[in-house]
Amino acid sequence: MNFKYSLDNKRYHTLNYHYKSLFNCKIAKVSLNANFTCPNIDGTKGYGGCIYCSKLNSGDFAGNKNDDLITQFNSIKSIMEKKWSDSKYIGYFQANSNTYSDVETLKEKYEPILKIDNVVGLAIATRADCIDDEILEYLSELNSRTYLTIELGLQTIHDKTAKLINRCHTLKEFEYTVNKLKEKGIRVVVHIMNGLPFEDKNMMLETTKYLNNLNIDGIKIHMLHILKDTAMETLYEKTKFHILTREEYVDIVCDQIELLNENVVIERVTSDPNLVDLIEPHWLIKKLCVLNEIDKELKKRNSYQGIKAQKK
Repeated sequence: MNFKYSLDNKRYHTLNYHYKSLFNCKIAKVSLNANFTCPNIDGTKGYGGCIYCSKLNSGDFAGNKNDDLITQFNSIKSIMEKKWSDSKYIGYFQANSNTYSDVETLKEKYEPILKIDNVVGLAIATRADCIDDEILEYLSELNSRTYLTIELGLQTIHDKTAKLINRCHTLKEFEYTVNKLKEKGIRVVVHIMNGLPFEDKNMMLETTKYLNNLNIDGIKIHMLHILKDTAMETLYEKTKFHILTREEYVDIVCDQIELLNENVVIERVTSDPNLVDLIEPHWLIKKLCVLNEIDKELKKRNSYQGIKAQKK
């Protein structure tokens, strides 16, 4: 079978399909580092950031923060052009919390990227507690003139885990912000993470079920990976908590795909760790293999996205 929201025999709603249906061309995301920080790094709510974050604070594959944003963009774009000569681009503000500032600073960061030829939109990664009313109004105005996506890190709905990983915001804050963004018609993509310390399969599926009732537009599913010189490494060395096997991960992701409404765009189903710093799990290195195993498992089940989706 071919799932109706896929162009490449996937059984879930792919980002490639989503972009092609909107823009009728290849869309490439250019990852940028605008040198923001986070409230759980700078002491506003906590210190050290999330315990799994690398020293680059989620910006391992973003541009070099020592370069200005235009230089970062053009440098990455020049590489992408060799692979996709006729593509258009989305500026992806990836590292740290990219709304964690005042509106004027945000404008200084975002607006120059929108002026670059063939840029059709922005994707802005941030936290639910970093969007106040003034920023929300600016994002709404931005959304009226470009293709805007706000990516919110959640990782888990479970308070005990959230405290353990030092998220420093509540599920109530997250839900409030999602609802405010959706009221403005702004596209929302949520990041979740499988394999967090001491969570079982049911807990991970509960996170997915919760999100399926929030009217989100997209999701990114990550696998926890332990990197050198992080607080997560220290916790792992101390407790030796269970790391999901590839087979366990594939099983959980396929269950999550089945639970998600078919209109939710699944933008990611695995992680891209920095291989130099990776401690566990080593099976993540073979990304294509993980993707293929997910496809094979869905086919084996004769299953697809949304087959078990339930609304409240």
